[in-house]
Amino acid sequence: MEQGPVLTGGRRLLRRLRDIMAGSGVAQERLDQTVKLIAADMVAEVCSAYIMRAGEVIELFATEGLRREAVHRTRLRVGEGLVGAIAATARPLALADAQSHPDFAYRPETGEEIYHSLMGVPILRGGRVLGVLVVQNRTLRNYTEDEVEALQTIAMVLAELVASGDLVGPGELASADGNAVLPLRLDGIRLNAGLACGTAVLHEPRIVIHQVVAEDTDLELERLAKGVDEMQSAIDAMLEAKDIADGGEHRDILETYRMFAADRGWLTRIREAVRSGLTAEAAVQRVRDDNRTRMNQISDPYLRERLLDLEDLANRLLQHVAGKAPTTAADLPDEMVLIARSMGPAELLDYDRRRLKGLILEEGSPTAHVAIVARALDIPVIGRVKDILAKVEAGDIVVADGDNAQVFIRPGDDILQAIEANLQMRRARKETYAAIRSAPAETVDGIRIALYLNAGLQLDLPHLDDTGAEGIGLYRTEIPFMVRDRFPDVDEQADIYRRILDQAADRPVTFRTLDIGGDKVLPYLPEAEEENPAMGWRAIRIALDRPAMLRQQLRALLRAAAGRRLRVMFPMVAEVAEFVAAREVLGVEVRRAEARCLPLPAEMRIGVMLEVPALLWQLGSLLPEVDFVSVGSNDLMQFLFACDRGNPNLAGRYDPLSPAMLSLLAELVRQCDRHKVPLSLCGEMAGSPLEAMALLGIGFRNLSMAPASFGPVKAMVRSLQLAPLEQFLAMHIGAPDHSLRSKMSGFAHDHGVVI
Repeated sequence: MEQGPVLTGGRRLLRRLRDIMAGSGVAQERLDQTVKLIAADMVAEVCSAYIMRAGEVIELFATEGLRREAVHRTRLRVGEGLVGAIAATARPLALADAQSHPDFAYRPETGEEIYHSLMGVPILRGGRVLGVLVVQNRTLRNYTEDEVEALQTIAMVLAELVASGDLVGPGELASADGNAVLPLRLDGIRLNAGLACGTAVLHEPRIVIHQVVAEDTDLELERLAKGVDEMQSAIDAMLEAKDIADGGEHRDILETYRMFAADRGWLTRIREAVRSGLTAEAAVQRVRDDNRTRMNQISDPYLRERLLDLEDLANRLLQHVAGKAPTTAADLPDEMVLIARSMGPAELLDYDRRRLKGLILEEGSPTAHVAIVARALDIPVIGRVKDILAKVEAGDIVVADGDNAQVFIRPGDDILQAIEANLQMRRARKETYAAIRSAPAETVDGIRIALYLNAGLQLDLPHLDDTGAEGIGLYRTEIPFMVRDRFPDVDEQADIYRRILDQAADRPVTFRTLDIGGDKVLPYLPEAEEENPAMGWRAIRIALDRPAMLRQQLRALLRAAAGRRLRVMFPMVAEVAEFVAAREVLGVEVRRAEARCLPLPAEMRIGVMLEVPALLWQLGSLLPEVDFVSVGSNDLMQFLFACDRGNPNLAGRYDPLSPAMLSLLAELVRQCDRHKVPLSLCGEMAGSPLEAMALLGIGFRNLSMAPASFGPVKAMVRSLQLAPLEQFLAMHIGAPDHSLRSKMSGFAHDHGVVI
């Protein structure tokens, strides 16, 4: 086999290509000159440029070596043949014997049957595939990694000609729907609930690069170094901002982000791209596009989010290298909805939070750093809204309905009037809820209900005072673990828990031990391959199989709660023996602290989260062992009905207000009352006024919910007379109905209950 030479005179070739791009003549002529030059420089018998056309078709636009009559005649669908595969995956391909590859598609009009080896790379711009650049040789040639990288660099220069619109008009590839006149509705997934209406602001930190090829490599390296220093200093300044410097998980996220900004591998790749002959801006863009291509091939959610952080950093570095001033508040509308393909957490914090009403992403997941920060700031977020950047223009009016995961672009007057009425109603309700914030959550007939807060971020803690909550009924300890790149040690964990207890003051906090696994992945914990992760290796099962991890968390909790009350709850317990084993691990840590004369909590309560139905048949032996029980209604319901709550085909199929679910919970109330064990519920049922009303009717007196649910649930409680409701439910709970929802709504309407 013949080994081809590495691209020689790389910088010289780039300069010659630049001269062709800037020269006279129509675009087709310049493209013809380009493929001829590349073929000669790469010692290839063939160089061909395929360009994307409308309908996801790749068309041969220019060639040196194939038959001329094939130009503008040979077309391949995206995914068809080797060229189509490169376009579909946006990844390079190098084959010594291309014709033996299963994706090879023979086109007789090209005369390519005499060529055996093939190397092709996507022509990318802004992460979008504009075409494919291919070289071919008659011999079985093994293309080197250096040659692949060289062709990628050439394709980057060629992308500027393709993107100019002179070869394929920009209107040809524009989306036919959602033009700048018609209203449009798009669907996504809910990352944070809420409703927002405002002017679209496109988050486009991309810089238009006017010069791709470097005149002076040393000068470009200096510009790059200066840009890196400025970027890192700007991130350091952000970390010192008052609302960030005080600590919390949002600071942990930014510290991890700062670590990425100093990543040697990432910066080295950019420097190497400059040394290959690119300007500093083009080098950053080249590495960013490579990362974006990798991201499109990765399914692991953690790795995808980390690559998103790197993309965020690349965008920032481009701004610093290009000397572009950041957008100022004066340039932004008073009420804006931010539109982005993806975002890093620092980019979100760049925007004025008083003006930012909503966030819409083409990508995104509930565990994305930007989604976590947005939830803490109470900004409605909708993710995975396909092609929104192609369908919205800056300045369009946009509605972000986080409750229903819908986006309305350029809504008509009827929709705007409905949205405005909804927003006014929400504002009025907030004023009403604020007026009863300090009032007790007490029914009309004098029954006191305890309302607690669900939390998972330190930024959630101010809601304790905002809502008048009696404490934290569920603190999800896993979130601080999920936003780090390593397992936090005992000191770091203790500091987190101590801050939570400090902000809660004398109000109780129930810490749930790590509920990881399933859809909550720790990057530093090997992920098990499971067919059904929700019912797999997660929560207490991982903790008991990794006792050192559980011991460190419990040790940190004991240290943080020294001299104060400590409430610990173990999740996903399926049998009493698991709870006893977990409690014994806590006992080991208590004895360890005593042996070292360390201060212990003044009071300890150890409870269980009831999510697995099997535990309901063990209540007789469980309840004497626990200090309290908290129902996780989300998992309990999906396990009870064998219904995956993440499956859209099953969404809404089973109702928490079904007689089966309510009968189960009513029996649990009776058993806990008999054993005098405090009972609460901290799932989504507690946060819905109608469902919370049903819970009160079957005997629950402690509910824990998200901050946004406090006002509606408290208003319901204060308008409810409990005795008639208890009688009503006693009559209907044994009915064969699919759900009691309509009957419960009718009861509320007839009795003046606010829901």
